[in-house]
Amino acid sequence: MDKKTEESFLLDFEKNQNIVHKVCRIYTTNQDAHKDLFQEITIQLWKNYEKFRGDSKFSTWMYRVALNTAISLYRKSTRTIKTQDISDVAFKIQSHDYDDTEERQLKALYKAIHLLNDIDKALIFLYLESKPYKEISETLGISEVNARVKMNRAKEKLKNILNP
Repeated sequence: MDKKTEESFLLDFEKNQNIVHKVCRIYTTNQDAHKDLFQEITIQLWKNYEKFRGDSKFSTWMYRVALNTAISLYRKSTRTIKTQDISDVAFKIQSHDYDDTEERQLKALYKAIHLLNDIDKALIFLYLESKPYKEISETLGISEVNARVKMNRAKEKLKNILNP
């Protein structure tokens, strides 16, 4: 890869790296896994950057690579034994003047999202990113109509998880 291409990649990546962090947040449950997935997605983006033709926006391509990498690693990890890092265990001291309702709701939402299958996670993630259905369909490689149908089903699953 030449110097100009390398600089172009770094510039594009820096502008859009929050996409990778958001994908990592959806597909991981602890900081170490987040770092590992971030690194793997970054490597895949770097390895495939020369294949990026510019047919879509860089961010759309980045979503696609990030989600495909996360889904691939997620599927591999479901074959291993789940453990919990002791640093993930939080001990809270209750405070009467702090209202953590929004924080609890957000944690409940992420917990519910973690229970979805990998495609539904991707759909919900892109929806929460306020992506139009056209871009969602391009990112996931499905038709726009299929994206809408799958989205409605994923939302229904989330509702059932959050309000059994």
